[in-house]
Amino acid sequence: MKDKYIFKNREEASSTLINILPKEILQSNETVVLGISEGGVFFAKEIASFLNCRVDILLSEPIISDINPELALAMVGETEEIVMNKSLIDSFNISKDYIYSQAHHKYKEEILRYINKYRDGLVLNGLNNKFVILVDESIETGLTIMTAIKTVIALGAKNVFVAVPILDNIIYKSLVKICDDIFCPYKINDYISKEYYYKDLEPFNFEEIAHIMQNRDKKIENRKEEI
Repeated sequence: MKDKYIFKNREEASSTLINILPKEILQSNETVVLGISEGGVFFAKEIASFLNCRVDILLSEPIISDINPELALAMVGETEEIVMNKSLIDSFNISKDYIYSQAHHKYKEEILRYINKYRDGLVLNGLNNKFVILVDESIETGLTIMTAIKTVIALGAKNVFVAVPILDNIIYKSLVKICDDIFCPYKINDYISKEYYYKDLEPFNFEEIAHIMQNRDKKIENRKEEI
């Protein structure tokens, strides 16, 4: 029987994704690559290296149902932009006040903590009039990517692109209406979960992300010195 997975690991998936990127267009403009999850940072690093451009992480946190701890009702990002799953919120009869208060709490307690960890307290900036590529290892519900899109638009991005090895076809049809382009080699009907499509998907931990962010800071300083 054929193995169910599409990619052996993140390395193979990132190589496949990079092969479909319009290198000349992205390199001819000021481009910033943002990983929108822990695993997404690995892909962002590989793409930024390929394009020789800036890499960073865009942070967001889910707002979880107090009834089901695995159910994300909404997502809040670094600029406190919120994306809600309206159908879930309505079906559970959850007030908007609860969502907004939880979003503020998540921002103060979680997002700011990660900003301190990964950027020494510096907020995400430098996106004004830039080409921004939002990168993840897969897109499932769409809450994270929608929050990322709202965040970078709020921060002045000129063009917004999504690069992901695999995503749900329904999400693709929603994203294509609001992004300048989507780079994705595999669009899946009846999407299951990212673990189903990767043979080896080890957690991408804090130390690995911190190392990428430290190298990013060195590259930024080197570019400043060259200028």
